[in-house]
Amino acid sequence: MKEPKAIKKATALTHLNHTRNDEYFWMNERDAKEVLSYIEEENAYTEKYFEDLKPLQEEILKEFENTIPVDDESAPFILNGKTFQLRNSEGKDYPTIYQIEGNESVVFFDENERAEGKEYYGLADWSISIDNSILAICEDYIGRRQYKIYFKDLNTNTYLSDIIEDTDGSIVWSNDNKTIYYVKKDTETLREYQVYKHVLGTETSQDELIYEEKDERFYVFISKSLTDKYIEINCESSTTSETLLIDANNKNSEPIVFLKRKNGHLYHVDHHETGFFITSNNKAKNNKIVFSKEIPFSIEDCEVIIAHNNTVLIENTIVFNKHLVIEERSNGLQKIKLIEIANKTEKFIHFDEETYYLGLGVNETYETEDLYFTYNSLTTPSTVYKYNLNNHTSETFFQKKILAPNFSPSNYTSERIWITANDGTQVAVSLVYQKGLKLAEAPLLLYGYGSYGITIPDVFNPYRLSLLSRGFVYAIAHIRGEKYLGEHWYENGKFMHKRNTFTDFINAAEYLGMKGYCDKDKIYAQGGSAGGLLMGAVTNLAPYLWKGIIAQVPFVDVVTTMLDETIPLTVGEYEEWGNPNEEDYYWYMLSYSPYDNIKKMDYPAMYITTGYHDSQVQYWEPLKWVAKIRDYRTNNTPILFDCNLAAGHGGGSGRTIERIEKAKEYAFVIGMETPQK
Repeated sequence: MKEPKAIKKATALTHLNHTRNDEYFWMNERDAKEVLSYIEEENAYTEKYFEDLKPLQEEILKEFENTIPVDDESAPFILNGKTFQLRNSEGKDYPTIYQIEGNESVVFFDENERAEGKEYYGLADWSISIDNSILAICEDYIGRRQYKIYFKDLNTNTYLSDIIEDTDGSIVWSNDNKTIYYVKKDTETLREYQVYKHVLGTETSQDELIYEEKDERFYVFISKSLTDKYIEINCESSTTSETLLIDANNKNSEPIVFLKRKNGHLYHVDHHETGFFITSNNKAKNNKIVFSKEIPFSIEDCEVIIAHNNTVLIENTIVFNKHLVIEERSNGLQKIKLIEIANKTEKFIHFDEETYYLGLGVNETYETEDLYFTYNSLTTPSTVYKYNLNNHTSETFFQKKILAPNFSPSNYTSERIWITANDGTQVAVSLVYQKGLKLAEAPLLLYGYGSYGITIPDVFNPYRLSLLSRGFVYAIAHIRGEKYLGEHWYENGKFMHKRNTFTDFINAAEYLGMKGYCDKDKIYAQGGSAGGLLMGAVTNLAPYLWKGIIAQVPFVDVVTTMLDETIPLTVGEYEEWGNPNEEDYYWYMLSYSPYDNIKKMDYPAMYITTGYHDSQVQYWEPLKWVAKIRDYRTNNTPILFDCNLAAGHGGGSGRTIERIEKAKEYAFVIGMETPQK
């Protein structure tokens, strides 16, 4: 089967007196017959390529079944004084929520019933009224992340006629059990920008607009204080935030600005019965925690509880009635700090390992003696611990099951190494592989992201066992653009420092091959979304390093996208990438934009996936990218494009589709190491 060959239509794109010719610009005509026909042609080609890998895919899928229990379940958690648990069942793609009362479990909500007959189903959020009488659910049946809110009377087991459309998928109840607050999206840009109030039993056309964010750099999300006293309207851009408070006991309450926004000031508010704990970056790059008995006039007026530390990043906080709980990160590793509010004594929860994940679990009860936290590592399945805040003892509360009879964490080695980047910076890389593996002969899959300050956690993944059992090394490069080493690590991987993200990743691969952590000729790379941008950039910069690339929903047409303010999320992204209407940013983006830097050269094998309804990276970016690479490349490696026509940014829905997609990714790289008959 011949590779698809896209037609070319010359389109001149002129900006700042510079003209680019985009011969595949026409692919952004969503739902056009010509576009859909070409996507179908690409999908057919990819399906044909994977035919020879079908036995391997089936083998991997069988391994998934033999590794992950059919009745896989979450840890139990407490909401509104009730205990719930998510459970999967054989033959069902979606979990069922059970309510647990003593030794009895009853079905509370079944996602499978709601998903029946649908190609895609996504449950974004669910929330119960304070008196546990009404369930609100936010659902998406397309994958575009435009959610509808439905309401179910738990006493009669019937759905109400109230239906709210075009929301962000969140719900906050007031304390009267009949008033809810929700966020509306702009129907074109999909920016979350309006907060509405709805009273059950009234027409949605009568819903009251409570707040509207006019600045297109900001998006809005809502939450509720753990004390249940305040509904919080949170306005954020990448660099600035502002919180407004509404009295949850008074549905006629007007929003009050907590601290007026100030450019560059990011803050978060936790209400306590004695006042407010505020996490702030004011003169504190890695954040500090301050306290105020009342809504403060200025952040400078607040009492410092935890001072700024250049080597410790404060990532998250929870405030209970007697304890302040802080998630910290130091030298890349996480700790949980516990402070008794009355006497300010401190305790720490941490693990003495090279690398691991440690984070807070579901803790929604203000007056509590118990803290739930999660630990796992590249070799250890997720474990939830229950920690007593009074006597400082912990016990295993729940652990994910692994069915594979020969599985044991002791069969694998996990380590963290430091590589030296081009500019002398030390960059961490986390590794996992089977014990006894001849590393210097092993293929390696290197994963990276490196944007928005999102740190990729070193967590256990049961799917990954199928890769490790076949002699692969799996690695995560903690490159600049994350917050692995604090706020400066993020700042040195954004704006005019974005290239550090790409060169860090390249340097990591070079080091791993050079030092014998893998066979240097068998290095594969993977990343999604902004990590897909990473894949495109490192492919252009160092194509010789990679035997294969997996790029999921890749953001690769940077300049054209960032110049189109009608595309969802664009304007808000200026504070991550820069504004290409400014000449310096325009030329800098153009220097690394993967689509704009395709060259006449040999390209590695590539497997590129997307979702047609993706609201964050539009389908046409990877579609254009594939067509242009095929046109330019000087070798004949497979360049594969796989578009799920019933999915969005997160891929297909349901665990069957999830496993099929993962099996294809693994079959792509494993098949290149062990060609199929």
